[in-house]
Amino acid sequence: MTDALLGDWKLVSSENFEDLMKELGVGLVMRKLGSTTKPNVKFVKEGDDWTFSTVSTLKSQHLKYKLDEEFEEETLDGRKVRTTFHWDGNKLVQTQKDKDNNVVCVMTREITENGELRCVARAGKVESVRVYQRDQ
Repeated sequence: MTDALLGDWKLVSSENFEDLMKELGVGLVMRKLGSTTKPNVKFVKEGDDWTFSTVSTLKSQHLKYKLDEEFEEETLDGRKVRTTFHWDGNKLVQTQKDKDNNVVCVMTREITENGELRCVARAGKVESVRVYQRDQ
């Protein structure tokens, strides 16, 4: 699964992302901007070190991490969280714990049967699904 995830991906569909951002406490202006932006993402692995990059016209972010090790992250919308990535079977699970209001967001990424990257993000009772295709 690791090898299938590596490389560049472009967003092709997004459902309920603005509601997810609202649940996470993201302000109205940033929610509107975030829901219209179509980021590309990239996964790189070098030894035990991973890099997860999100690049858009609005903002970009490059997270460097090791699996199962918590680290501090400032999200693209400016929240400060403690983040952990780990494998759960064939799914890469990212858990963000917000220091300010204890909202937890869990993003589960997996490669579908047709080769797309599917990210399901959950916070509270809100779920968002974003689908990416490999950027050729």
